[in-house]
Amino acid sequence: MKKVNESDFDYRFGDNGPKYLTKGPNVDIGVVVLKPGQDFPNHYHTTCEEIFYILEGEIDFYINDDRVPAKPGDMIQCRPHDSHYLINTSSQNFKAVFVKSPHIGENDSVVIDKPKIN
Repeated sequence: MKKVNESDFDYRFGDNGPKYLTKGPNVDIGVVVLKPGQDFPNHYHTTCEEIFYILEGEIDFYINDDRVPAKPGDMIQCRPHDSHYLINTSSQNFKAVFVKSPHIGENDSVVIDKPKIN
């Protein structure tokens, strides 16, 4: 079990950018903030997928060069090798939770009995 509070961690660029709340061993979770006019470099991951859940503001994602506008309540999933670029063209701060799940090299499924259905 692990419990942390967002206020215990720093953003990469002072008051914006990503900040990790936990790293590994199976998943990374954090938050990212971009202020109006800011962007985050286009990149992709070779083995993990990254999921963003938008909390505040609006943002333009470019997934494999296609524009994907996102607003609070939206979820964006980037699979391995999906390039993703974020730019805040709005007048409000953007904030999202991100989850990065690394590649697991073995089958981690566990088969259990079917539930009893009445």
